[in-house]
Amino acid sequence: LLLFLVHLASLLTMCLLYKWREGPSYRKTNRIDGKVVIVTGCNTGIGKEIALELAKRGGRVYMACRDEQKCEKARQELIELTGNTNVFNRTLNLASLQSVRDFVAKFKEEENRLDILINNAGIMGTPYQLTEDGYEQQFAVNHLGHFLLTNLLLDMLKASAPSRIVVVSSVAYRVGQIQKDDINSEKSYGFFKAYGQSKLANILFTRKLAAMLKNSNDKVDVNCLHPGSVQSEITRNNTFMSIVNAIGSKLVLRSTKGGAQTAIYLALDPDLEGASGGYYDNMTLTALQKKAQDDKMADWLWKKSEEMVGLKENITEKNKA
Repeated sequence: LLLFLVHLASLLTMCLLYKWREGPSYRKTNRIDGKVVIVTGCNTGIGKEIALELAKRGGRVYMACRDEQKCEKARQELIELTGNTNVFNRTLNLASLQSVRDFVAKFKEEENRLDILINNAGIMGTPYQLTEDGYEQQFAVNHLGHFLLTNLLLDMLKASAPSRIVVVSSVAYRVGQIQKDDINSEKSYGFFKAYGQSKLANILFTRKLAAMLKNSNDKVDVNCLHPGSVQSEITRNNTFMSIVNAIGSKLVLRSTKGGAQTAIYLALDPDLEGASGGYYDNMTLTALQKKAQDDKMADWLWKKSEEMVGLKENITEKNKA
């Protein structure tokens, strides 16, 4: 009897640990038939789970990925799992501003609406390296590429309103600072410090864009989130982080399906219509540190980002009009 009770207690503990690790799930059954969706970085990880769920619900899903072959393999899997043939493989390299512009140009030739944009792609723990445009790659991929992508697609999102933008950030923003005098990490570089800066930039971008869209009365909601500590390939560029990931993956790290739930919630939940500018964790609106609520820094970052990506017109002023 004692042995049975020990096994039962162990089983219950494992079940509770799993439930805690995975977090809440989005269980509403609302569909998005006919709606057009873009998910960046979705041939693997939480992006793939997000794309899968949106395809299940009838969306026209554009998989925007750097690796065309890996994306095609994932696309075929999604079609097989969902029966939805409206899943498309499109090349997008967020480390290249020209690639972002090319992707948008092609997308606008194919579609006349965009209902949901999910800025999911990201890299972490990379050694110091500059992109073809001359920018530190974590800041470039995680922030600048998505900044340009979103701005170039804003007209379609507005025309399709009510529409939504979901930005995958991270609790790692807590260790980040926007280095105004070294935004490109040329004077000093630490891979996690640079990652934290890019994730803080995601939040400042979200809050600034939400305020701009609210002021212009456009029914485009934009929110960001922390997906949790997830079993994913985001640490593939850093040997130490990959080892930590491997050791903890079966114990404390959330599955990719679990990590996708808050993004799915923000993209789909009808009760969130009109909610904008929030940071969510475990499908719950969560308070931010003061540095992530710094409106002056958000203004500076927006203007600096416009300069860095080479926007020909001031989107800030355009959206006030």
